[in-house]
Amino acid sequence: MDYKKITLEVISLAKKTGKFFLEEINKVQLSDIEVKGLHDFVSYVDKTAELRIVKRLSELLPESGFITEEQTATHRGDRFNWIVDPLDGTTNFLHHIPLYSVSIALMENDEIVAGVVYEPNLDECFYAWKDGSAYMNGNEIHVSEQSELKNTLLATGFPYYDYGKLNGYMELFTWFARNTSGLRRLGSAAVDLAYTACGRFEGFYEYGLHPWDVAAGVFIVNQAGGTVTDFKGGKDYIFGAELLASNTVLHPVLLDAVKEHFADQVN
Repeated sequence: MDYKKITLEVISLAKKTGKFFLEEINKVQLSDIEVKGLHDFVSYVDKTAELRIVKRLSELLPESGFITEEQTATHRGDRFNWIVDPLDGTTNFLHHIPLYSVSIALMENDEIVAGVVYEPNLDECFYAWKDGSAYMNGNEIHVSEQSELKNTLLATGFPYYDYGKLNGYMELFTWFARNTSGLRRLGSAAVDLAYTACGRFEGFYEYGLHPWDVAAGVFIVNQAGGTVTDFKGGKDYIFGAELLASNTVLHPVLLDAVKEHFADQVN
């Protein structure tokens, strides 16, 4: 398998999808928006984008299966499966907030082997493939070298349907607010992870996540020299609904904070 070649094809697809977003953003009407669940929205843009992505990826790797947010394809492959979020940051998109992304990862057996995150508003494409480095628009990227917690900028997201852990999560948020240089909530986990990979953030943490939100991003973080774990410090971060990504050097202290201030809430 030529992972680099596959990744370059996915980059082209992601950029075409991002162009579609920019063309459609001013056309979406209130009547086009569907409610999938509590605070969970979708429009024809998400669905159309996913259908196009699935079609092209099926041509690229006919034996592959899919794990997709909008469930336009649900069959699983024996060896290869694409994990796709056609529009990560739908709420931002619907409110014309210019930060959302396309996230596409390829999983071979149980291992992610390629990942692409494209943010069309800044025309920034983050990507990596197995046995390679991580890149943004052709330039190799690395995680931050910051080692002082007080100088750390973190990203997070807030739950929009699972509020059972909110009190503990806010306690953790408060501790980080007091002990770092700040936190950001951008609204796209894929972008948060990409920004961690290129050193804009020292770390990102969140719970209530889905595989399509994170699969591409965590792979890019790892290939950029970062570390990703679940909240226990284990490896169940793609399907386990919670993750902590960091620049590696700060991972122990960030993980200790998660365990101390969110311990009763960790699955």
